[in-house]
Amino acid sequence: MHPRHAVVVTLIAGPGAEPALSDAAAALTATLGVTLDWLAPGRACDLVLDGHEPEAAEAAARQAIAAAPIDVLVQPAAGRRKRIFVADLESTIIENEMLDELADFIGLREHVAEITRRAMNGELDFAAALSERVALLKGLPEGVLGEAATRIRLMPGARTLLATLRRAGVMTALVSGGFTVFAEPIAAELGFDRLVANRLEMVEARIAGTVAAPIVTRDTKRDTLLALAGEHGVPLSATLAVGDGANDLPMLEAAGLGIAFRAKPAVAAAARWRVDYADLTALLYAQGYRAQEIVAP
Repeated sequence: MHPRHAVVVTLIAGPGAEPALSDAAAALTATLGVTLDWLAPGRACDLVLDGHEPEAAEAAARQAIAAAPIDVLVQPAAGRRKRIFVADLESTIIENEMLDELADFIGLREHVAEITRRAMNGELDFAAALSERVALLKGLPEGVLGEAATRIRLMPGARTLLATLRRAGVMTALVSGGFTVFAEPIAAELGFDRLVANRLEMVEARIAGTVAAPIVTRDTKRDTLLALAGEHGVPLSATLAVGDGANDLPMLEAAGLGIAFRAKPAVAAAARWRVDYADLTALLYAQGYRAQEIVAP
């Protein structure tokens, strides 16, 4: 049992950073006078600090890792294991942005991708940017949705993350500003308990160019997290959220542990916790899961 006010510094190696992680961990152990606890040998470790301010601990850790691709998460040592998990879909659970994929079929991928980038960085209103991009798809045959779905790539670590959380009895929800036609199969495949996403309207087997109301927004994402916590009697401190875009920020800020994952610059700058280098299994190490507790895909 950790002291009541102890903080834990978790270091997680990005690809190829295992030697740098070992060096940084050893240096921090010496300078801070704390014990090193390997969660996954060579890949992720904890340093538990009693009486240290989180900001000072994080500054020391970032100084020790220098420019190495190592993620640093600092949080209270108590209550790390979360009971509710809410995740964004695109560029988080999957690598793709599906509107960009669909725009490929009309030769406008670069144009739409730039709108997506600006919306996810908080430079454009999300709902307006969504409507603008969907309108460009009007008239495309329904078959392109299936073709676009074949391009979906799960984010590394996604399957392991969900399998491990499910075995631990965590309530999981996928909340997406994207579309049910893509989100539903992913939610089913990974075993999410709940799904909230937008519905792309169709007319005579063609994309209508509109999104069914109500549109899933940044408020919807946060409200879903709050509702799930209330429904299951779970304090917000026991919730975990992950996302990459500006529309995820309210959800990340409301969660007990809200992680910006490989996030857009404005989001990474605003989020309290971020994972820039490791895959989604970083969310397990952040909660103190050990290698032997993690379910292999």
